Amino acid sequence: MFPRKQYIDKMIAKKGNGRVKIITGIRRCGKTTLLFQLYKNHLLETGIGESSIITLALDTLENAKYRNPIELDKFIRNRITDSRCKYYVFIDEIQFVLDIQNPYVDDPDARINFVDVVLGLMQLDNLDIYVTGSNSRMLSSDILSQFRDRGDEIRIFPLSFAEFSDAYKGDMRGAWQDYSTYGGMPLAINLEPEEKCRYLKLLLERTYLKDLLERHDIKNKTDILSILLSLLGSNVGLLTNPNKLAIAFKNKWQISVASDTLEKYIDYFEEAYLVRKVMRYDIKGRKYVGASAKYYFIDPGLRNALFDFRQVDETYMRENILYHDLIRREMDVAMGFVEYNTKDAEGKKIRQQLEVNFVVNKGNKRFYIQSVSDIADPEKREQVISPLKKIPDSFPKIVVVRDYLNPWQDENGILYVGIEQFLTNESLLR
Repeated sequence: MFPRKQYIDKMIAKKGNGRVKIITGIRRCGKTTLLFQLYKNHLLETGIGESSIITLALDTLENAKYRNPIELDKFIRNRITDSRCKYYVFIDEIQFVLDIQNPYVDDPDARINFVDVVLGLMQLDNLDIYVTGSNSRMLSSDILSQFRDRGDEIRIFPLSFAEFSDAYKGDMRGAWQDYSTYGGMPLAINLEPEEKCRYLKLLLERTYLKDLLERHDIKNKTDILSILLSLLGSNVGLLTNPNKLAIAFKNKWQISVASDTLEKYIDYFEEAYLVRKVMRYDIKGRKYVGASAKYYFIDPGLRNALFDFRQVDETYMRENILYHDLIRREMDVAMGFVEYNTKDAEGKKIRQQLEVNFVVNKGNKRFYIQSVSDIADPEKREQVISPLKKIPDSFPKIVVVRDYLNPWQDENGILYVGIEQFLTNESLLR
């Protein structure tokens, strides 16, 4: 069992703050273990009695009854037997709770859902409430407004490379090769390679895609969803948009599908935390631009499972892993570019754009990050740092390379660091 210290520390800091703690993340990334084992053990070790911890997993058949919000409310209240005692309520996979018509009101538009249950329980001063969810729709602006700013989200990711390498039985380079191929889904870590492949493929087919079909009541569209996810996987690190994807469907599979439909399905993937969209940011113009974007997978192993682990492109996987590690650190991340004036072969002035892999913001801090295989060739190195040199500000600029490299700075103040060192040393972005 992995300690998940980053998340446990957050939960401890928010303990008893009068707000509901909402633990989100893709299914099977370790939310249940975090709450029902790691955090529960912490409470027990600090003197909280077992009877004061109320747990309920809603994704099991035996608890299907409590997917009815009224039954869920009864279940919790029946276990609160002492008003002088502090109770800790853990509800796992709360998105399974149904939205039902209020049986006590003669109005078909009167509804009850999990928000009503949680808000009602929050009226009790002796409850500290924690819920998990695998669907970002449960945290839409409408639902957050219903919580009346009384909810704290704690976003959980699959194991980071730092967590993975701490438990890896081997050297750092071996850890990187394993992680960039099979990823950090906790239950896959201790499996043999063949078993990892099978497990990750089953996760995609029988958990994530099946969930999407059922949740959104999509009929006879399994092939389209699978193809779309594969297209996004093929385009990791490349700009694309629903119009381009619709053309690919038509040209390669002779399937006509509207770009609006594909955009809706991509939204479903994002809601399930499978992929994340990254917009283009004009660094000099200080604005987001264009319809095209990049899509990164939450876990490299899940992306590689789409292709039976036969298309493992380390360059794009490195970029994918970097992106989600920055998000895990609670950074705001965009794909950047710098426009500049130059001349063509005939001497005419033209505008060109140079890409910066990541523009990273947190509070008043900003970093510009490039990801590259190596910098041994001076010409290649100059090509990599050229966009960074054209950025008209003094925020830190970093080049992350594939090979082991102790951090060093060049004459331009640009920091160079190896991928393993960057991912295991968060002080580099402080």
